[in-house]
Amino acid sequence: MYSHHVEFGVTLIELLVAVVIMAIVMAVGAPSFNQWVQNSQIKNAAGSIIDGLQLARAEAVRRNQNVQFMLGTASSWTVGCVTTATDCPSTIESRSASDGSTNAQVSADQSTIVFNGLGRVTPAPASTINVDVTNPTGGACVAASGTMRCLRVEVGIGGQVRMCDPSLASTDPKGC
Repeated sequence: MYSHHVEFGVTLIELLVAVVIMAIVMAVGAPSFNQWVQNSQIKNAAGSIIDGLQLARAEAVRRNQNVQFMLGTASSWTVGCVTTATDCPSTIESRSASDGSTNAQVSADQSTIVFNGLGRVTPAPASTINVDVTNPTGGACVAASGTMRCLRVEVGIGGQVRMCDPSLASTDPKGC
């Protein structure tokens, strides 16, 4: 009777082929992953700014007092009462630029936006207030023939806050 002895495992050649295939996949995917990370920082910063603006508006209505949203350096912001009192502090909440969006840069029509007790922007601006969020580390925006999906946060005269993509047509619901 013959007995067959079967060995399980992989040979060195099979292992090397698998490592080479993994290296090729990683080399092809690394630039896309880096771009995704840079675009995520733009989206995180824009989302944070929307959160801060909505908080300022809600606090103004809740307290029936003027509450301001102040942009700081990079993408940092602070929400606080315009007239401070024991029940209305100068800082209600703040966010550092290093919280998830270190490379994001923000430019705005105005650095301080004040909401009144009715949730409206005061003094009433002549038009929508724009807050543009970019990431120069990742490259230029799509609107400028680059690869970054830059975003804009718009604050309407009535206090409405929305995020949009300036590279899309205004007829697109996501466009500005």
